[in-house]
Amino acid sequence: MKLSKKESVQAKIMSREDLAHLCAGWRVKGYKIVFTNGCFDVLHQGHIQLLLAAAEEGNKLVLGLNTDASVKRLKGEDRPLNDEHSRALVMAAQLFVDAVCLFDEDTPLQLIEAIRPDVIVKGGDYTPETVVGNDFVTGYGGRTVIVPTLEGFSTTSLINRMKQ
Repeated sequence: MKLSKKESVQAKIMSREDLAHLCAGWRVKGYKIVFTNGCFDVLHQGHIQLLLAAAEEGNKLVLGLNTDASVKRLKGEDRPLNDEHSRALVMAAQLFVDAVCLFDEDTPLQLIEAIRPDVIVKGGDYTPETVVGNDFVTGYGGRTVIVPTLEGFSTTSLINRMKQ
């Protein structure tokens, strides 16, 4: 039975256990799995640039998405602007994203360990050495890729402009 477009998007949002199983299957098929993560509170051009670059690094792009509680701990009580379900749906609707998984921890390390990606991609405000999971992934032959930040595009700067 063919899924509707809405069902197809919703099917991309999965638990850590289901995602680990899916990634294991992809790995058996020889797919290169790419992982990135973030809050993705207000999707903007900088996010799209990062995601497109990440998708180019392999065959399957997995996105770790901070839960609302995790975003609040990282960004403050006034964040996120969009709830985790809305953010997950927006991210899963991106054609180049193959799977979305919420994580409640402050870092995605447990998720990275569960899915064992071939590549981790992060934005230019990181170095490979500061990327959570870099040591784990490089330890089995994977790599970390840093995508240059698109100047002038950040959720915080957008929020500040809206407040003005």
